Amino acid sequence: MNVHERKMLDILRRGREEFGVVATKAEFEAEGTRTDELLRLLEIAHKADVGLALKIGGCEAIRDLLEAKQFGVRYIIAPMVETPYALSKYIAAKNKVFSALEQEDVAFLFNVETVTAFNHINELVDVACQRPGCDGVVFGRVDFSGSLGLGRECIESEQITQPGEEIARLCCAKSLQFVVGGAVSSDALSSLRRFHAIRLDRFETRKVVFAGSALAGVNLPEALRHAVHFELLWLLNKREYYGLMHQEDQARIEMLESRWRVLDQP
Repeated sequence: MNVHERKMLDILRRGREEFGVVATKAEFEAEGTRTDELLRLLEIAHKADVGLALKIGGCEAIRDLLEAKQFGVRYIIAPMVETPYALSKYIAAKNKVFSALEQEDVAFLFNVETVTAFNHINELVDVACQRPGCDGVVFGRVDFSGSLGLGRECIESEQITQPGEEIARLCCAKSLQFVVGGAVSSDALSSLRRFHAIRLDRFETRKVVFAGSALAGVNLPEALRHAVHFELLWLLNKREYYGLMHQEDQARIEMLESRWRVLDQP
């Protein structure tokens, strides 16, 4: 492990011991995580004794589900599930890849991140409750805000928080997990506590997942600060890794270009 990765490991270990960190997170969807990056993140997660949450590329992304199974992912999230039919496709896909026994070790969730999905929320929850169905809902606040034509500055507004509370109530009534993501920082604490008063199993930043019980911690602002540091270290590590790959053949390229200029003469 390099210097950045050792710092990331320390953050996750301390996060697990003091701040309620349960997983780190990767995305095949918007983030476009590559397999080699995922393997590095998995090693860090395993050494820190936390899980990995993976957002796959779509509701029927079989290849992503196969990789999630191969790598032992703890939480799998399907993005942009807006209709009961899309959710049924996700359920069928995960049942195709994972046996009933294997599914006992994984939580399968789907994102509610648009007003269209919210308008179908009762039907979505009913489909999720069927067995074998899904384990819960992730409320993606940034995209939900965007789907309403609002900016990030409105994420803590009633227009976002009230729908989240309604989803939390449905999840509570149907014994589904409720997870909140999207612009989770110290500014979100009031909204998170409102969700937690109903049901909140986990909340997540871009790269770090916390147990809902972490809201009771007196050092939560510090925990979120460390989550930001973790993401920064991840991006720095990614930049240096690909920078080294870019440079590793530079000397030979220059030599061949020089040789070609000679060979290409009339």
